[in-house]
Amino acid sequence: MTYCVGMKIDRGLVFMSDTRTNAGVDNISTFRKMRIWEQPGERAVVLMSAGNLATTQAVVSLLDERTKAAAERAPTLLEAPSMFQIARIVGDTVKEVIAQSAPAGQTADAAFNASFILGGQVKGSEPRLFMIYPEGNFVECSDDTPFFQIGETKYGKPIIVRAYDRAMSFAETVKLLMVSFDSTLKSNLSVGLPLDLAFYEKDSFKIGLKRRIGPDDPYYRSVSEGWSDALKAAFQSLPDFIE
Repeated sequence: MTYCVGMKIDRGLVFMSDTRTNAGVDNISTFRKMRIWEQPGERAVVLMSAGNLATTQAVVSLLDERTKAAAERAPTLLEAPSMFQIARIVGDTVKEVIAQSAPAGQTADAAFNASFILGGQVKGSEPRLFMIYPEGNFVECSDDTPFFQIGETKYGKPIIVRAYDRAMSFAETVKLLMVSFDSTLKSNLSVGLPLDLAFYEKDSFKIGLKRRIGPDDPYYRSVSEGWSDALKAAFQSLPDFIE
């Protein structure tokens, strides 16, 4: 299983993903689920993946190779004129990989399922955030839906829904995501550390921060312990039931 979140705020975009993959409780591995492409001053693109590992790796590898092989450019992530066109390229690549693996076609519950969060900015347009479905189609975030989740979403969603504010700073957004991920990690063993974090600041056309957060990260530990203590205190402050 996986948990990834892409979030849009006034200052830009924030991305976080876990790194755990498993094929049963005795076959657990760590794989990076976040990929970044940059042309400083012109564009920055972030892609996070969830689903079948072979499918997601094949999609990312094809996208990456086509940025380097001139004969394969038609156009690539580094040449497409907009984030919308980049989303179409990713969706088409998903369908291409699935067609080779599952001739009957892709569905959300198929063995080869794969979904993606795509975000970034191309010079001349605003930062944009998309979720790309296993079938290769996609939707874009809006003021009503300013974040996307893929993978194991249910445990980490309530805190985001309650606390999100588009005017948040990057630091506040990371704190919110840390709580969301900590809640998910504590509820589902198939999501695990380390976590990958990336910031994109609007109109910077480069990733401002990339960081891997492990179990010994002091900030993660302080948020995890602080949130547990705060929940216990909030519970104790509620009135008791009267029979």
